[in-house]
Amino acid sequence: MLDLSGPVLEQAPRLLNAVLRHGDVAVRLTEVEAYDGANDPGSHAYRGMTRRNTVMFGPPGRLYCYFTYGMHVCCNVVCGPEGIASAVLLRAGEVVDGIEVARERRAGASDRDLARGPARLCRALGIGLADDGVDLERGPVTLTLGSPPDDVSTGPRVGLRAAAERSWRFWITGEQTVSSYRPAAPLRASRRPDLSS
Repeated sequence: MLDLSGPVLEQAPRLLNAVLRHGDVAVRLTEVEAYDGANDPGSHAYRGMTRRNTVMFGPPGRLYCYFTYGMHVCCNVVCGPEGIASAVLLRAGEVVDGIEVARERRAGASDRDLARGPARLCRALGIGLADDGVDLERGPVTLTLGSPPDDVSTGPRVGLRAAAERSWRFWITGEQTVSSYRPAAPLRASRRPDLSS
């Protein structure tokens, strides 16, 4: 049984080396990020439940998918007690089955880069918004926990402005498929017309 009902910061590193499968393609997870709902200004659920984030409130063991930048789907594993929003963003992994299918979906990418980044991971697996809310035990997307890695690194989450200092990103140390760290781009100051003349 897939039990992910514990606190998100305990569950996130447990997902390293887990295998996420959708159809013919399977990815071994090498990098994840924790998001702690109402306790986390970086979380989609920080301000409460919306139509977009409802799945984050449980039950645990569901897939939470969302659309970002007007073109990409990213996915998370819901964890923690039901009714309290928390989820782990699946940032990167290694394709361990169905590599030919993943190569077709990510034409031109090196094997290392097929699932290196959250949107690339979803594309390699063929995960879309229709998979939002899927039970990860029943499928069609399934998750199988693996053995804990020998060495886990932590650091700040990628691209966040709110709570950016929290070291809630976990990855397998030395793993080549881990994505590059990028801080959030600074906000541009709005240009106002000079009305002094």
